[in-house]
Amino acid sequence: MYRIAYLLLSSFLLVCCNQSGKEKIALPYYNEPTFTPIFVTKKSEVNRKITHKIDNFSLLNQDSVLINQKTVEGKIHIANFIFTSCGSICPTMTKNLKIVTDNLTTDKSIVFLSYSVTPWIDKPHILKRYKKQNEIENQSWYFLTGNKADIYKLARQSYFAEEDIGFSKDSTEFLHTEHFVLVDKTKRIRGIYNGTLTLEMQQLIEDIKILKTEQ
Repeated sequence: MYRIAYLLLSSFLLVCCNQSGKEKIALPYYNEPTFTPIFVTKKSEVNRKITHKIDNFSLLNQDSVLINQKTVEGKIHIANFIFTSCGSICPTMTKNLKIVTDNLTTDKSIVFLSYSVTPWIDKPHILKRYKKQNEIENQSWYFLTGNKADIYKLARQSYFAEEDIGFSKDSTEFLHTEHFVLVDKTKRIRGIYNGTLTLEMQQLIEDIKILKTEQ
């Protein structure tokens, strides 16, 4: 229900901003794991009202190359959490995210991060094989592995991957979420999408386009 309200309100704000010719902040911010949308109409209010940002990280990608916060600095990024041996939602999520990446293959200002939730299994060579098997050509889509506790903490406390239910869990409890999380150039969360639903991918693509217009 809140998503419908958000879409209607964001469309209204976008129209109003375009008509006024002033600052355009059409997408909401998310400051806590309940994913309650916060609409900010003035850039000057962002730092005061939106305190949450994605924390620093340092992980290996499928090519054993170190990926960290510098990789996404000044860029929009989309994050999700998978594991290569998953036989349920992960194949669908990867297929759906590929729809998005295939629409943005040449756009170097967008980064895609797929964090493995079984990093003790998904070593770089496993992730590289997974990327090849799924015919993923986008060079800005990284499959990441590393310390389990670091990934789980990042997922739950930075990306709010399991919303309020998962926020209080620790790294001993398995992480499994269908969410895609859209993050802006300042590392603030701007959208959440059900990665198992193909229809939501078009909305994600449109929201990325809107986010790119923000200064």
